[in-house]
Amino acid sequence: MSPRLNVLRTALARPLPGLSVQMGMAPVPRPGTDRILDPTLNCRRAGVLVLFYPCGGELCLVLTRRTDAVDTHRGQISFPGGSMDPGEDAVSAALREAWEELAVDTGSLEVLGELSPLYIPPSGYCIYPVVAYAAERPSFVPNPGEVAEVLEVSLVHLLDPTTRGEEIWPMRGVDVRVPFYRVGHHKVWGATAMVLCELLALVQEENG
Repeated sequence: MSPRLNVLRTALARPLPGLSVQMGMAPVPRPGTDRILDPTLNCRRAGVLVLFYPCGGELCLVLTRRTDAVDTHRGQISFPGGSMDPGEDAVSAALREAWEELAVDTGSLEVLGELSPLYIPPSGYCIYPVVAYAAERPSFVPNPGEVAEVLEVSLVHLLDPTTRGEEIWPMRGVDVRVPFYRVGHHKVWGATAMVLCELLALVQEENG
């Protein structure tokens, strides 16, 4: 078993730091941060899958670049995931979406835990991140209607401080400070970066 997998397991057993840490990778200004995520919040609930697997002696996770045909967050980098169907919880929705988007055999996955939910103001979604592990690299088959590109990134890369950058982007007539993670020629920002920020903080705390 990979030592890094053991670190990940132990890290996910810790209390989650939540929004205070997630905000470390939030665009500034970020509307809607005053809305507290609770069961009465009027939002569309979605499960997303943070899927780890071995690659080249390291742990990697998969991200996708969304097509321009999807309803929200077109062209952005995200985790596999989508809305919870009636009767679904975060785990079942995240696993189902991983199958629909990437043809991942979810029956072979081990669910390691969950991260803090996050409200996304522009789309009105509340996402519930589920962390899982595949003992072998899945054979990703992207759904062409939803996935334009599959990105695979190692945990070591994300933990490297030089991976993080920051720029000023004009958004809706306002200059916004946008922190991001560099993954190849892509910039992973917004909710995906905020989820990663909490995950990495847990791993770093466990590493000491």
